[in-house]
Amino acid sequence: MLKVQELNQFYGESHTLWDVNLNVFPGTCTCLMGRNGVGKTTLLKTIMGLLPVTSGSIKLEDCELAKQPAELRAHKGIGYVPQGREIFTQLSVEENLRVGLLARGDGLREIPEFIFEIFPVLKQMLTRRGGDLSGGQQQQLAIGRALILNPKLLILDEPTEGIQPNIVREIGDIIIRLNQEKGLTILLVEQKLPFARRVAQKFCILDKGRDVAADDMENLGEEIINQYLTV
Repeated sequence: MLKVQELNQFYGESHTLWDVNLNVFPGTCTCLMGRNGVGKTTLLKTIMGLLPVTSGSIKLEDCELAKQPAELRAHKGIGYVPQGREIFTQLSVEENLRVGLLARGDGLREIPEFIFEIFPVLKQMLTRRGGDLSGGQQQQLAIGRALILNPKLLILDEPTEGIQPNIVREIGDIIIRLNQEKGLTILLVEQKLPFARRVAQKFCILDKGRDVAADDMENLGEEIINQYLTV
């Protein structure tokens, strides 16, 4: 589904991603892991075209994205929920969702009913401003807005950040449902190891801007955890 090969990225003179390789297979949920500051968000932003690629390849199925403008990602079927959610706080829930409709290529102008099946709380709060929602509700709104694109691939950057524990489990249930029941391919960044083990079948670990381990989640053992994930 998504194949990143030998990807390099620079912030000015700083080399941030070093020959990174990442494979996200169709129908899987893959967790991108690593300590703070190792390049996880940078990798997602580079995949999304928000940061420039110095060299390397980013392919969605057979389409090369590395040098394409950021807006092409939505049209090619990538939904993206950035770190911090980035909803429009002054717009209503309905207006936030309708923003997602603008990126669809089929001309749909009504919010699909399945969004409210997955997130019933959003239907109850359609007229409420995004900034008035709780952190968990904002995350549901951000995911719902991304799903309105009808994506092939959903990318989530730390979907549990700043969310109370009971809602974290609810977000996990939603990810599992989207992946296992809807067949949606998912790539997420996640720091919480129990959450990652619960929702993902695959993992890839970054360290100092390099990919250092990738395998089935069931093979993520203590040696790798101690070397690359523990603080």
